[in-house]
Amino acid sequence: MTIETVSSNRSFDGVQGVYRHASSQTGTGMTFSVYVPPHQEGTRLPVVWYLSGLTCTHANVTEKGEFRKACSELGLIFVAPDTSPRGEGVPGDPAGAYDFGLGAGFYVDATQPPFARHYRMWSYVTEELPELVAEHFPTDRKRQSILGHSMGGHGALTIALRHPDRYRAASAFSPIAAPSQVPWGIKALTGYLGDAREAWRKHDAVALIEDGARFSDFLVDVGDADPFLAEQLRPELLERACTQAGIPLLLRRQPGYDHSYYFISTFMADHLRWHAARLKA
Repeated sequence: MTIETVSSNRSFDGVQGVYRHASSQTGTGMTFSVYVPPHQEGTRLPVVWYLSGLTCTHANVTEKGEFRKACSELGLIFVAPDTSPRGEGVPGDPAGAYDFGLGAGFYVDATQPPFARHYRMWSYVTEELPELVAEHFPTDRKRQSILGHSMGGHGALTIALRHPDRYRAASAFSPIAAPSQVPWGIKALTGYLGDAREAWRKHDAVALIEDGARFSDFLVDVGDADPFLAEQLRPELLERACTQAGIPLLLRRQPGYDHSYYFISTFMADHLRWHAARLKA
């Protein structure tokens, strides 16, 4: 599997790269970023996967996430995929809305036309991209973790719950905790997976926990000034599900913070230290 280097920059004595490749899963070109911290040659490093939210590409967290200093100090590789397929022939939202289609793949493999051909973001981020990154970067595949924001927080939680032996840690900023119960999720899951709600449950963190999925523990930060908190995110549903299932959840409601990267960048290093403690245990 070959990759094209789009850019490469030295940062905190490591290398921040942006790369492009032809994806067999999406049938399109896909762009992703990887930060590799300073390390001795031959060393295999733990890797943190970051999944972004609605309207984002790899660039949002790469440019605004402020993760490199912590990753350099902690010795963590940081990988940021795109949020959807893109390019000629890739369908978007029929009405041009921001919350479905381009930039809004929701980390599922679509089954409904016309999205089923290209919108295979679940398989892309759990199968194809990990293989590609392992081939080209010094990752230790036995030490992986995952986090994300909003739609990407939904993706991180569901992926961790369905692959509890692959990831040593999982956290989220402002996750869409129960997409089956909120407007963003209902629109996306209907459009990609159809009307059969049973198929939605494996892409809903609360439903997965209710159905028996388990993970070691979660860290979740939400801002109490987030305009999407009450209608779209519903962290209280995740809190209740984890309590009933006995899953340790550290849910922090951060006063005055909103949904933006000002919020994410404030607590990014905190999350990465939390991940590092579990990746290096």
